[in-house]
Amino acid sequence: PSQAYGAGKAGGAFDPVTFFQQPQTILRIVSWLFSIVIFGCIANEGYINRPNEVQEYCIFNQNQNACNYGVFMGSMAFLCCVAFLALDVYFPQISSVKDRKKAVLTDIGVSAFWSFMWFVGFCFLANQWQATDQQDDPLRERGDAARAAITFSFFSIFTWAAQAFLGFQRYKLGSDSALFSQEYTDPSQDAAAGSGPYTSFGGDDLENSVFDGNAGYQRQDY
Repeated sequence: PSQAYGAGKAGGAFDPVTFFQQPQTILRIVSWLFSIVIFGCIANEGYINRPNEVQEYCIFNQNQNACNYGVFMGSMAFLCCVAFLALDVYFPQISSVKDRKKAVLTDIGVSAFWSFMWFVGFCFLANQWQATDQQDDPLRERGDAARAAITFSFFSIFTWAAQAFLGFQRYKLGSDSALFSQEYTDPSQDAAAGSGPYTSFGGDDLENSVFDGNAGYQRQDY
């Protein structure tokens, strides 16, 4: 069937099974889970204090910016995944091809941006972890959480890059010019617009109108 940017005409029924089987949906859910893991590892296990100290500090080389970066990235990526999942659900209902194009381009740009930001985050956290003095965590209580945050930051680079790639594939598909135009709107809206002050002529009405027209011409002869 003809599609516009990966979805058919607006007004179709939502199929949750098909939706959750789509590669893009799976990648968004995986990225969503990764963001939860990163946020949880740093927010819950990313701070520690020495036995003789009360003040807690970041496990990543005592660099508060490293922990702040990880927590911020995890929380914002979580919200972004939720927003794009909602957009994916609503996308088939978008009747305008122009709006669909904007949505796909936004998906590509945001996904590429997050892939880059996770690359920066991975390098930053890995560098700070390598520079961390093992005496800062003598009981090795937080090492697993730190390594998990670094690992899932690395994986997030590729999940977001894959989302950008799939978005680009949808953009290349474009729209079927035979059934879609740049001003395409929902057929139900066209039907509503058609029920205006103008009505079509039936067979009898057309015949009478022709007859009246002929009579008018005859009357002009006399």
